[in-house]
Amino acid sequence: MGASKQLAPHLSYIPSGFILAISDIEGHKQMSKVNLEVKLSQFSEYWAPRTVAQFNGHDVMVVKSKGEFVWHSHPDTDDFFLVLKGRLKIELRDQTIELGPGELFVVPKGVEHRPVADEEVHLLLIEPAGTPNTGDKETAAARRII
Repeated sequence: MGASKQLAPHLSYIPSGFILAISDIEGHKQMSKVNLEVKLSQFSEYWAPRTVAQFNGHDVMVVKSKGEFVWHSHPDTDDFFLVLKGRLKIELRDQTIELGPGELFVVPKGVEHRPVADEEVHLLLIEPAGTPNTGDKETAAARRII
């Protein structure tokens, strides 16, 4: 893990590679860290996002990807991709965006795109809760919380 960063004066230092998840337990907010590496080790399926935290009506998800995903678009929301490990190509109809670890790209809403991973890639995705990963609820992967 990399260097720690101070998030706020009242929070202790948190190593990079961790994010905070806040859960509502008996009316009290409890904060706990989420280790993305550990979460990614809990499954092996490709293109099946796992929700690891939620905030402001959004799902924070990790996903393993390999091969070509389907061409799709999201008419009502942008699509956020952050590469944690590996290399990802995001094909657009007029160009291809190539991303490596620590790089992100936001596909604007309504823009048709296809993620492609020649080798296994680990991604962090952020989307409004319930957004289908294919842009179509009928063909989307079921959301799972881990």
